[in-house]
Amino acid sequence: MLSHLPLDSAARSSMTADLISDVLRVVRLDGAYFYKVEATGAWWVESVATLEQLPSVLPDSEHLIPYHILVEGSCWGGLVGEPQVRMHPGDVLVFPSGAPHWLSSQPGERPPLTDLEMPSAVRLPFAVRMAGPGEGRAVFVCGFLGCDRRPFNPLLTALPEQMLVHGELDGWLSTFVRNALGEVSAERLGGELILTRLAELMFVDVVLRHAAAQDAEGTGWLAALRDEIVGRALALLHERPARAWTLEELALRAGTSRSVLAERFARLLGEPPMQYLTRWRMQLAAHRLASSSAKVAAVAREVGYESEAAFSRAFKREVGLAPAAWRARRLPGALQGERR
Repeated sequence: MLSHLPLDSAARSSMTADLISDVLRVVRLDGAYFYKVEATGAWWVESVATLEQLPSVLPDSEHLIPYHILVEGSCWGGLVGEPQVRMHPGDVLVFPSGAPHWLSSQPGERPPLTDLEMPSAVRLPFAVRMAGPGEGRAVFVCGFLGCDRRPFNPLLTALPEQMLVHGELDGWLSTFVRNALGEVSAERLGGELILTRLAELMFVDVVLRHAAAQDAEGTGWLAALRDEIVGRALALLHERPARAWTLEELALRAGTSRSVLAERFARLLGEPPMQYLTRWRMQLAAHRLASSSAKVAAVAREVGYESEAAFSRAFKREVGLAPAAWRARRLPGALQGERR
């Protein structure tokens, strides 16, 4: 259990990383689908909303998070209809909501392309080449991360539509880029699995950097993690979600009073601690139902319900489906079938 001593910056950072990793594990973060883009001259490329790309990219994922890492040259990127930001080698641009976005050689310009070379057979990872008039060169790697959006993904809702993280290609990120480009060239067996794991680590690193750079006065899940009191409470709830928590006990173990915890929790997260716990339990249960053959009664006990009937009512109230129906719809290929 956490102590009541004040957390120093290192301990708070470690706790934040643990909670982010805990959420990403349960929402089934899966990095896959990777390609390299080589662009010369004047160029631009636009990505539609990722919901439209799900069937062909990661059909068994519920949500896609596209990312772009500039390796060489410079370019501009951003949401469609919004000002673009400039990217330098080593920068990572992530679109957590999957909204339409675009990249170009110059801000706001969509010059005609004189050449576009796509692979004849889509075997991941692959390379795309494009060219337009003029000089200049940019190389970037692009990919998608799949994850669950429902029933409860507190991290996804806390992230902005666009995240730009500056980085030099001489740190951890260089390992990802070097391996990614190597796998494109080698096309060896198992390369996609390597890229998947590296992409997941890359995303965790980007989220942690984003969280560290946020305004201390903000609200939302990431701000709550940084709060001395609410961060402790969240860590306790995630550490032992099946415990029969009361607001009094949670406040005591977080080192504060019931009223202070209730006020700060609601201000930062927009809901009471026990409601958050219920929603997190349903996410844990949904993950267990989708990834195992455990009986519903066993899943209910794992998340803190002695009664299968009470669990089923709570699950249907939060998710909109009974546990068995949810499991059936989350079987591989079921999500793709729903979208047709």
